[in-house]
Amino acid sequence: MQSNIQKKKTKKFSKFLNNKMDFVLFITVLILLSLGVVMVLSASAPSALSTTGKSYTYFIRQFGFAVFGVFAMLFVSKIDYRFYKKYYWAVYIVSVAILLLVLVPGLGREVKGATRWINVPGIGQIQPSELTKIGMIIFYAGYLTDHKNELKDFWRGFVKPLVFFLLPPVAILYLVQNHLSVCLVIGSVTFVMMLMAGCRLLHFIGTGIAGVAAIALYLIKGATGSTDSFRLDRIQTFFDPWSDATGTGYQMVQSLYAIGSGGLFGVGLGNSKQKYLYIPEPQNDFIFAIVAEELGFVGCVAIILLFAVFVWRGIVISMKAPDMFGSLLAIGVTTLVAVQAIINIAVVTASIPTTGMALPFFSYGGTALVILLVSVGVLLNVSRAGSKV
Repeated sequence: MQSNIQKKKTKKFSKFLNNKMDFVLFITVLILLSLGVVMVLSASAPSALSTTGKSYTYFIRQFGFAVFGVFAMLFVSKIDYRFYKKYYWAVYIVSVAILLLVLVPGLGREVKGATRWINVPGIGQIQPSELTKIGMIIFYAGYLTDHKNELKDFWRGFVKPLVFFLLPPVAILYLVQNHLSVCLVIGSVTFVMMLMAGCRLLHFIGTGIAGVAAIALYLIKGATGSTDSFRLDRIQTFFDPWSDATGTGYQMVQSLYAIGSGGLFGVGLGNSKQKYLYIPEPQNDFIFAIVAEELGFVGCVAIILLFAVFVWRGIVISMKAPDMFGSLLAIGVTTLVAVQAIINIAVVTASIPTTGMALPFFSYGGTALVILLVSVGVLLNVSRAGSKV
């Protein structure tokens, strides 16, 4: 009897592994990743030559991490996503605790005045916040599923999940790591997941009004010199970057020069002028400016459409997921990629004030890329489960 039950479980599990993943999403990710690696090759060559003496240094690293990331994505896409639900509390504890590792002497590393990185022997530098992003998605997917009957209640279903579970990592990110952009990303993803889980829209509207008021107060304090004013300087520069074109507005001005130079079809792959150290570290947050210069408006629209396809397939996967946990996982990962892409492109095009945000699949950063692809692997696994529904 026990043997028959075991055989049935094994057969069911094997059938699950053979389910087809979302092929459109998979191909879209591969195209975005390939374009990203090529653009890192183009954008990073002058910077790499200047800092390392070899123009292909950053490209070789990114290519290696991309290949490893694809294999990791495929491996994770075979792991039943329901496995994570058993450990979502442990995932949350680790996600918060890992943010404090930057304070450990010899482990944390300060770059440009911000302590956001840790040194991992044999791997290099990683940002703990990248792990926290996917960790928070897993946690909230599990928590909201287990407490779905409380979600309509303001205190138990709205205030409690935000104050007790979102506030700790956000406070660490802001106060310890000075990482406001990641706070915005994690907060946005959490809000979307809670809304999709069944929280009342009215609660979000009230919170949004309070949030705007808090930001306004912060800016007023910055204007009076009561707090750090660098974010206020960024906002002032946003309205008129040419007022300080060689100071706080330099990066934005150079980005706009790159975008304007690209025109409709671009100057051609590899022919950018702004990447020759006019834009600092062009392979990082401002890589989309190099994309605009080399591939033009048409290339930019094509890439934005690819991100739109990613979001579309992510929403479809979420709708087809066999349970609430899988649906929230899917919408969480989809929102994570969408929010980061929107913020990055908005910053590069001077649509919002400058803030540090990588462009998914494009910006240089090996461990961040691998973690992103692992997150996509989770999304692909949910699509496997939904393919038989």
